[in-house]
Amino acid sequence: MTTTLSRRALNRATLARQFLLKRETIGALDAIEHLGGMQSQAPLAPYVGLWSRLAGFVPGELSKLTEERRVVRAHLMRATVHLVSARDCLNWHRHFRQRHSAAIALHIRGLSASLDEIRDEATRVLGEQPLTRAALGARLASRWPGDDPSALAFAAAQEVPICQVPPRGIWGGNGPAAWTPVETWLGRPLRTTPLDDLVLRGLGAFGPAGIADLQMWSGLTRLSEVVERLPLLTFRSETNQILYDLPAAPRPGEDVLAPPRFLPEYDNLLLSHRDRSRFNPAGRRVPLPPGNGATTGTFLVDGRWEGTWQLRDGRLSLYPYGKIDLDPLVAEAASLCALIAPGAEVGVVLP
Repeated sequence: MTTTLSRRALNRATLARQFLLKRETIGALDAIEHLGGMQSQAPLAPYVGLWSRLAGFVPGELSKLTEERRVVRAHLMRATVHLVSARDCLNWHRHFRQRHSAAIALHIRGLSASLDEIRDEATRVLGEQPLTRAALGARLASRWPGDDPSALAFAAAQEVPICQVPPRGIWGGNGPAAWTPVETWLGRPLRTTPLDDLVLRGLGAFGPAGIADLQMWSGLTRLSEVVERLPLLTFRSETNQILYDLPAAPRPGEDVLAPPRFLPEYDNLLLSHRDRSRFNPAGRRVPLPPGNGATTGTFLVDGRWEGTWQLRDGRLSLYPYGKIDLDPLVAEAASLCALIAPGAEVGVVLP
């Protein structure tokens, strides 16, 4: 008989492997690999995400990993920018090419340049120096003056495996989004690897999860055939959804306490399940604000998404959705201030 896991049990299980029940004492690189990468559309967001998950985390650790090319920011899961280890980038990038290629058709109609020509020219140009998309589009348009520069740049970004380079993503020194070929930056070729590792890592970070959840997290399809060949445990959700999990993954009891935790914008915890009710029972739409990160986000109380936060004009404001225990939340907010804005005040804006 298949065990049914309640919504609260799923909440605690995923919080445990997300390092949000207690801060872990591992390094940032190991954490990034365990989490299957971190959403990094806002380049400074992973600093807040790692601070919430790791004991003793300091921003310089991640900045150094970025400058040493041990972690890299590239379009991967869901075709969005993720911070991953260099090893994972080389192993996983090719899995996402089909999704990237499918996106091209909507943007390249009418181009006189072929995709092969764009790929070869963009590889040559970006190999000379990293460029922003606007600069890349201008360079490509100088060869094909009748084509739209933005469409040329988009096609190049999908055809050439590229990554963002520092100072983008450096704490205290963030810069524009300049791109270069992944293989040039890392000095190693992309690899062809089975999808098994990607699925196992997804379950290790977000399980127990259904096939639809894994496909939501990754942006890939046809993962059922991968799941079927892996040695996994099977559970059911309260809504009778079939869930899969690693045999040795943590599944703590429902009575385990979950302390308040602050998440940055775009944190994968709130974005990586088709059924997000384990963290978002109210079904709220996850905010996707613009910006470089580390100034806004969401917070968890008892493991549930219960409000948002924003840093502005030397004040960290908390916006709870309802009545909650504010004392531990405010104490955690004061610790967050020490990271992102030393000396900032903490205030609560009641609904």
